Amino acid sequence: MHHYSFLSTFAEHTVVPAASAIPIPVDVPFPVVALAGCAVLTGYGAVVNRARPAPGDGVLVYGAGGVGLSAIMAAHLSGADPVIVCEPRSSAAEAALALGATAVVRPDEDVVAAVRDLTAGAGADVTIDAVGREGLLEEAFDATAPGGTIVCVGVPAPEARASVPAARFVREEKYLTGSLYGSSRPACDIPHLLRLWSSGRLPIDRLVSATYALDEVGQALDDLEGGRVRRGVVVVDDGVEGWAA
Repeated sequence: MHHYSFLSTFAEHTVVPAASAIPIPVDVPFPVVALAGCAVLTGYGAVVNRARPAPGDGVLVYGAGGVGLSAIMAAHLSGADPVIVCEPRSSAAEAALALGATAVVRPDEDVVAAVRDLTAGAGADVTIDAVGREGLLEEAFDATAPGGTIVCVGVPAPEARASVPAARFVREEKYLTGSLYGSSRPACDIPHLLRLWSSGRLPIDRLVSATYALDEVGQALDDLEGGRVRRGVVVVDDGVEGWAA
């Protein structure tokens, strides 16, 4: 048997490299830790570690799943304004607004025009693609202001290709970059995320919209794929202390 990414997320016992084990405070609930280890770090890090918006910068986030919502929380924490989310699902859009987004646009409308209307005609200073759909990069490029940064987080299919207008790429001096796992240093960034949660500044727990027993993991994955949860957490109560995945 082999561990995926040096982890075994549904195993009760596992052996991992020392670098994969990060001490956590005893007062942080396991469901919060479980999210900080992937979705939150990915979305938060794409904003804070890679894009680094300044207070007052406009931020556009494509997608309001666990990663997109984490990017929205990070943008809000960074003082960005406006924080715009592009999301087709009403429930996800409502969650985004509750977690720091200031405006919602739908992908079936003229997203570029809507973003420019919300940013005094300039476009977003930072755009986060947390979807990874082929063809989305071109729209994100148009929705981003000259000198702005586009961060690709969602992973497209291996055969997907993207292009941007070459002359405008030079003249408008836009930055196009990827971000894997939040461009993070997990041993430093995960404890920092948990401190932000403990201080009430990063409401990671509000991402959890459902919990499941271990024998309900199939339903959990179905709900995740169907977009019925912000994030679901599998919680096991062994009578002494629970663990989450």
